Formats: sequence, C-alpha cells, structure tokens
Amino acid sequence: MITTKALSFGYSAFRPVLHNISLKLDKGHIHGLLGCNGIGKTTLLKLISGIMRPQQGEVRVDGIDPALRRVETFRELMIIPEEFDLPNISLDKFATITSPFYPRFNRNDMHRYCAEFAVNPAERLHSMSMGQRKKAYIAFALACNVSMLLLDEPTNGLDIPSKGVFRRLLAGYVDDSRMVVISTHQVADIEQLLDNIVILDQQGVALNATTSEIGAKLKFGKATAEDEVLYSERTIQGDMAVMRNVDDEESQLSIELLFNATTANRNAIAAIFEER
Repeated sequence: MITTKALSFGYSAFRPVLHNISLKLDKGHIHGLLGCNGIGKTTLLKLISGIMRPQQGEVRVDGIDPALRRVETFRELMIIPEEFDLPNISLDKFATITSPFYPRFNRNDMHRYCAEFAVNPAERLHSMSMGQRKKAYIAFALACNVSMLLLDEPTNGLDIPSKGVFRRLLAGYVDDSRMVVISTHQVADIEQLLDNIVILDQQGVALNATTSEIGAKLKFGKATAEDEVLYSERTIQGDMAVMRNVDDEESQLSIELLFNATTANRNAIAAIFEER
C-alpha cells in the first residue's frame, strides 16, 4: 500500500507543484494518475520512490518512509521515468548486474517479454532506438516482479503494435499482491487498463475512486432532459455529457470526459463521491 498524508512540495516559493496531497493506493489495482501539465504527477512518483523528500507531510510505502531507502522497500518498488539513461551494455548484462536487487526477478520472463516486444536482449542498449530501449526497460521491470511498479508516461515512444503488447502484459501483471501506478497524458493508450482513477489539481486530490465507484455514481453519454448534467462538451459524435447516475444505468466510462468534468466542476463531483 502507498499512502500520503498532507503532502506538499515546491521547487521554490514561486513554484509549488503539490499541495496537501492525501491519498491511499491499494494493491490489486492499476491506478491512473492524471492531472494538467506541471501539477506534480512526476514529482509525486519521485516522492513515493524516495528520489526526493517531501517538504511537508509524509509518504509511506507499506508503512515505511521511502526516503529511508531501506532494502525491504526498494526490492518491492520500481520506477520507470519518462526519460532515462541506460548503460551501453546489453539488456542481458544489465539484468545480470541489476537483478540481484530484486529477489523475484525471472530471466525467462524477461526474455518472453522481449520476444513479445520484438526486442533482442543481447543487443547493446545504445544501439537501440528510444522506443526499443523503453520496451527493453519495461521488459526488465516486469520481470523483476515487484509489488509496486511506478510508470511515468510509459507509452511515449511506443509504436501502435507495442502499445497493444504493453496493455496485454500489464493486464496480466497485476494481482492481489501487486499494483501499478501510471502517470500519463495519453489516456486513450491505457483507458481500458485502469481500474482506479486519481486526479490531481492545484487544491490537491480532486478525485480518487475505482472505476466501479465512478460507474455507480456517474454516467457518460448523450443527456436527456431528465438528466442532471454535471459537464458537457461538443464532440464529433455530438454533445457528450457527464451526468449523475440516479437510476443505476450502465454506461461506457470516458476518462477524458471525467477529467474535464472534474476540472470544470470540482466541487459538484467531490460532493457526489462524498455521499454514502
């Protein structure tokens, strides 16, 4: 479990990025971390992974402060940043050097994931394109079998077939003992994977709810005169809306619509999810 309490951070007095972030992320879910540019999604992942320390509040990973950098924390936690640099060695060599930090690493799994991504684990990483290196790193990360995997814009640089492979592998990765947290702007790439949505804004956590909770309280689509519309926008399919779900109707969740509705009508959305 990952928890934060009254977490705040800013790079300067004139550049606050996180304010009063309190949330709980449970295992057994693929969490989508959403927010506008500069709101602090990447910063939050760095705080969770112990790369940076909070200025106020606290972060706990399975009850432990990640800034302590304990072995028992970091063998269960891995972050793949949006931009990274790997040494000019093969993925196989990289795994030989790095995998001892991860007791559940499985080289056969890594080779299987590489085959799915059409990546050669014997090729030097600097000889690969950026997209190939990202696929190689993802293959290694999945093979480490950590219980908490943090991904920052993981589909950037992936071609269309590779995005499909990524979704399939990630869907098979999560179980009751594991979680994945994905920070992204490319919602369409992972929309069907996410089963918990976290939306950050300048006030803190605007929404933290499972997709089943969202579906029980909101519905998405074309509104009728009887619907209580919380947000609407014009699309090529016509006017699409987010509405209060008072009749237990099923609808197709649109994360983009949900994000826009939460941004435009934060208090109304929050009030609905506070109801019991």
